[in-house]
Amino acid sequence: MLSRKAGLTDAPPDFGRNRWLGWRVGEGMNRFIRSVAALALAALIATTASAELKRDATAPLFTTRAALAGKEFGFSLKAALAKGPVVLYFYPKAFTQGCTLEANAFAEAMPQFKAARATVIGMSADDIATLKDFSRKECRDAFPVGVASPQISKAYDVAMASGLTRRTSYVISRDGRIVAVHSNADYRDHVAKTLAAVRMLGT
Repeated sequence: MLSRKAGLTDAPPDFGRNRWLGWRVGEGMNRFIRSVAALALAALIATTASAELKRDATAPLFTTRAALAGKEFGFSLKAALAKGPVVLYFYPKAFTQGCTLEANAFAEAMPQFKAARATVIGMSADDIATLKDFSRKECRDAFPVGVASPQISKAYDVAMASGLTRRTSYVISRDGRIVAVHSNADYRDHVAKTLAAVRMLGT
């Protein structure tokens, strides 16, 4: 029988002293690892939630290489704003599942964005060759995608340590003011929220 003084009264009857001590230490280490992982995840979520430009901020102007229907061209945010509001959506990486589904959703909604006289452009850190392919296969020739350089990603607070861009959508009014922001790794609400924002600009 195990001694109560030894602090081992909770041990199963078939456990030896050394085996039981090892089991208790292992359980404690597992709990510690789970706690550290939970704290790290909470810190990551907090960082992600606060990392975007805010409403009413002035959108940084930029030019970049972009692709539409497989063809490369130069995109200027200033020139696009002269035509109407701009939906500038950043996504992590072309041809990944969420980014593909998001591009498909924007493509399907393009008639509604055009009715609101809005320009849509997707932005990622992919190279222009990849974006040309992505613009045909997943953007379905409906809207352009551009290269988010490190400078652009930093200006819009979407840069991640991995070099990818955080999934964040901005709606920018013709006067260059950010009127709506949606930052969420889940792609599903980005189209609906940005479309609602550009429609509000027309009212």
